[in-house]
Amino acid sequence: MAGTRGGLWRHRDFRLLWAGETTSKLGSNVTTVALPLVAVLGTHAGPFTVGLIAAASWVPWLVLGLPAGAWVDRLPRRPVLLGCDVVSAAALVSVPVAAWLGVLTVAQLVLVAVLTGASSVLFSTAYRVYLPVLVAPADLPEGNAKLQGSEAVAQLAGRSLAGVLAQWAGAVAGLVVDAVTFLVSAGCLAAISVREPPRSAARRRSTLRREVADGLRWVAHDRYLRSLAVFGAVANVALTGYQAIQVVFFVRVVGVAPGAVGVLVAAPGAGGVLGAAVAVRLARRWGSARSLLACLLTMTPLGLLIPLTTPGPGLALAAAGGVAVGAAVVAANVLAAGFRQTYPPPGVRGRVVATSSLLANGSSAAGALLAGALGSLAGPRAAVWAVMAVLVAATLVLVAGPIRTGRDLPAAATRPARQA
Repeated sequence: MAGTRGGLWRHRDFRLLWAGETTSKLGSNVTTVALPLVAVLGTHAGPFTVGLIAAASWVPWLVLGLPAGAWVDRLPRRPVLLGCDVVSAAALVSVPVAAWLGVLTVAQLVLVAVLTGASSVLFSTAYRVYLPVLVAPADLPEGNAKLQGSEAVAQLAGRSLAGVLAQWAGAVAGLVVDAVTFLVSAGCLAAISVREPPRSAARRRSTLRREVADGLRWVAHDRYLRSLAVFGAVANVALTGYQAIQVVFFVRVVGVAPGAVGVLVAAPGAGGVLGAAVAVRLARRWGSARSLLACLLTMTPLGLLIPLTTPGPGLALAAAGGVAVGAAVVAANVLAAGFRQTYPPPGVRGRVVATSSLLANGSSAAGALLAGALGSLAGPRAAVWAVMAVLVAATLVLVAGPIRTGRDLPAAATRPARQA
């Protein structure tokens, strides 16, 4: 498959995948702000309860994370993506219905978080290995940058929109918007024309347990995959911990109005746009490994500005810290995603992605719970200090690994992972 002349905007199927994923991410980022606002304003939830709801969306990674990779390697990816969109839309629309009927409870919010989280496990695993089906290997860096860039824009727009919706129409209105975006995503995916090759007979005879073990073995025994996976796990403890506590921090500690909360929570999205725009260019000039480390080491320490936030002009500290963290994380994600899509052999890519995602997203549940508990015991500001310190420390995992030794991340594995 040759590279696409004129870039991927001329590639119809990529445009459909991009449009569906971007629309869905827009809605999901509305929900990131709207769901805790529904909990805080509608059920009078405290920091621990908000952390519990946030953690519930990540718990499915602990149960489904490893099997998801094997299923995605076995099954056609597009039907998996479509099913996930429909389940998520149905779960989300149940919240405004219950709120309008006056029967909304914290238990329902936790259940909705679990269902949408389970759908996200399968969707995020499938779409990452679906991209190489649609585009040529030479176009993967551009494709990842466009998807990560639009995800960052969706974060910026969606979280800002959530605050406006909460101010004008109530927090539950944001969940209606998210449900609609999942249906739009399903429509875009259904219109894609590329058909996937059938799974091999050997794959159909293989057992699920053996396939899961192969994915674990690849990540555990390969120095590059292992280093990136451990970094992702530690970093996600911090990032999800911050996401779980930030609304409570801004509303109850800093005293920010709901409309302004959306703007502050969206700041990492603005940084993400920058990170996606420069990641591939930096990699071409300085090398993918060097660029990944440089972005993280220079930008994540600025996240320590966030817990210094105060009312009035002091809100700029939260905005600056959020932009810096978003730029670093998205740039690193662009480079790491391309590496995971080409480095392992095609037959195990879904399992490698799922294993890495399990460690990263499974740790997110712990991050949300720990931040919520720390916020209850020591206060939301102390919790923000703690998670930002963990994020800075996470970069040391990569500094100590093999990534620091070369200009670029390797293009392909040169031997089986069990011998690495």
